[in-house]
Amino acid sequence: MPDITQYFPITNPTLIFFVVMCIILFAPIIMSRLRIPHIIGMVLAGVAVGKYGLNILVRGESFDLFGRVGLYYIMFLASLEMDMEGVRKQKAEMTIFGILTFIIPFILCFALGISLLNYSVLGSLIIGCIMASNTLIAYPMVSRYGLARKPSVSLSVGSSMMALLFSLIMLAAIVSSANGSGGLLFWLWFAAKFIGYCFFLGYAVPRLTRHFLRRYSDSVTQFIFVMAILFMCAALSEAIGLEGIFGAFMAGLILNRYIPHLSPLMNHIEFTGNALFIPYFLIGVGMLINVNLLFEGRGIILAVVLITLFGTLGKAIAAYASQWFFRLPMTSGHMMFGLTSAHAAGAIAIVMVGMRLNNADGTPLVDANLLNIVVLMILFSCIISTFITEYASQRIIMRDEDMPEEKTEKDYDDERLLVPVKYAEYANWLVDLAVMLRNPKLNRSLIGLNVVYDDDSMETHQENGKRLLEQVTQHAMASNVRVQSQVRIAANIANGIMHAFKEYHCSEVVIGMHSHKEISNKFWGAFHQNLFNGLNRQIIMARLLQPLNTLRYIQIVVPSRAQLEPGFYRWLERMCRLASNLDCRIRFYARQDTMQWITKYVSNRHSGVRAEYEDMEHWNQMPAIASTIADDHLFVVVTARKGTISFKNAQERLPDELTKYFSGKNLMIIFPDQHGNAMEEMNFAQPQLQGGMSAYEIILRWVQGIKHKMAKNHN
Repeated sequence: MPDITQYFPITNPTLIFFVVMCIILFAPIIMSRLRIPHIIGMVLAGVAVGKYGLNILVRGESFDLFGRVGLYYIMFLASLEMDMEGVRKQKAEMTIFGILTFIIPFILCFALGISLLNYSVLGSLIIGCIMASNTLIAYPMVSRYGLARKPSVSLSVGSSMMALLFSLIMLAAIVSSANGSGGLLFWLWFAAKFIGYCFFLGYAVPRLTRHFLRRYSDSVTQFIFVMAILFMCAALSEAIGLEGIFGAFMAGLILNRYIPHLSPLMNHIEFTGNALFIPYFLIGVGMLINVNLLFEGRGIILAVVLITLFGTLGKAIAAYASQWFFRLPMTSGHMMFGLTSAHAAGAIAIVMVGMRLNNADGTPLVDANLLNIVVLMILFSCIISTFITEYASQRIIMRDEDMPEEKTEKDYDDERLLVPVKYAEYANWLVDLAVMLRNPKLNRSLIGLNVVYDDDSMETHQENGKRLLEQVTQHAMASNVRVQSQVRIAANIANGIMHAFKEYHCSEVVIGMHSHKEISNKFWGAFHQNLFNGLNRQIIMARLLQPLNTLRYIQIVVPSRAQLEPGFYRWLERMCRLASNLDCRIRFYARQDTMQWITKYVSNRHSGVRAEYEDMEHWNQMPAIASTIADDHLFVVVTARKGTISFKNAQERLPDELTKYFSGKNLMIIFPDQHGNAMEEMNFAQPQLQGGMSAYEIILRWVQGIKHKMAKNHN
């Protein structure tokens, strides 16, 4: 057997870059299946390919260069994404909370480093800085619940910025002390340089930026200008004795108002960082981690537990003390604690700076042990933050009873239905459904869409798509409904649908359910799951086995707390229209608290609809309901996306239950409107891939399948 170890570690620059690109490509895919934070996945991949792992790569000059750029990029994006307007509105409260959420964990973790972990004074200060700062890992979750403007969220965002700023200033002081310059004269001179640095950046950079962005509109030129400002600020920061990451952070604060969050320039900045520089930095960090140290006794595990415990405790004390002082509800305290308790790339950035410093006796200020500890701490803190924030978000919505207001005809003026079609035998029925769901008073045209893959058969599929859309248009004209049609070429079907959705300013999607097993044996098919994970607007999936006008009953299952979702009245209006147009009976299954909102809406807006109401206390009543569904009934399931107020774990079993109990029945699945826009979320701390089951769910199903076969054989 040939010895392949002679080829490793790889030294060819081309192959090194190839391996890194493969890691950046596949690590998020694997981590999304394992439900592990994206940032941890990159670090673990670096551990695997580094000299302490499989020894595939050496941490050479490319990792030093790209890693330094990635480090600056992390701090730059952290400040660039801050809500500066929210900071200005609550300056006093944010200052108090910012000081508390910095100073309490800082003191606790400094004392921990000195007393229990036996680090030096400067090393303990580094630990304090790491745990005093935080990253808003769970913020996208808050946006999804539509709570971004809540006072507790604004306070958390502003205080996170301040805590990070204080940590970086303290880090600069530690670096200066470690380099042997700490006298009174030094600090006076340092203060003068710092003030001059801040004044220069605050005066010169905004004027230069305004002048440049007004004169040059080319996106590439603007991007290069922003990068030049970033590295200029970092270089000047190092020149006055501060770390470059402080300059990168300052650059983001100054440029914040000139780079809108939803602008092409911001998209280019985020894309470049997320695609290359930040993953390169995280992989390089992982290559420094010596996994063997984890097995040298219990010391490092105990250190992880203590640092996570003390740091999280400090953040909790600061959050709940501020909540009490500002006289906010307890749920706001939960939210403040959840948002400020996570640590991510900022913690890695600080520990990487500490590893380059030495104590007075020449020993390292912090060692590789601390890097291992910090990586594990990040994993645990992200889990804690995510859990607490989701709990707080749901409790705030239920506390405020933030109901969507009952809408009038004018409020439905955004209505525009997108109907993706692919199969000729099914397209006309989908169009009939869309016609019955639309508001005839608005007289809007439907958007007919056919998406074809960009492959060798593209031209043939385009022609077939055009003929199909002509058929759909003629069919709709028989109902006096206009259809705007488009054949779209895309490498990914879900992305093609989502981009057409944006271009036509649509309000919802009406699409057929997957039914062709020869293409995919999955319940959702090849792209449906990516579609409802990537689009936060209403999606109606239908499996119609007979013409709509032959249906005589609609039965709708509604999850608990559905009335708290922003899209509650939209789907309810559509179902009432459908029942009215078909002149059939409609029955709602829901819990008592949800049912009262359904009853009120139907009686006020659609009193002519023959509606029936039946209590359904739990999702496990679905099999019993299945026995009442006849062939000429339409069974409708109102479900929810993960991370929303009406989602429950039982809904993860929906594909299995529908396959088992509702096979051969007319079926409709509705994903209601949600807050935010998932298409535009982009954050280096968030996984970019959301579709598919987790590895744990796959293993669980595999085990359940084996048990089922064993029980069957036994019988």
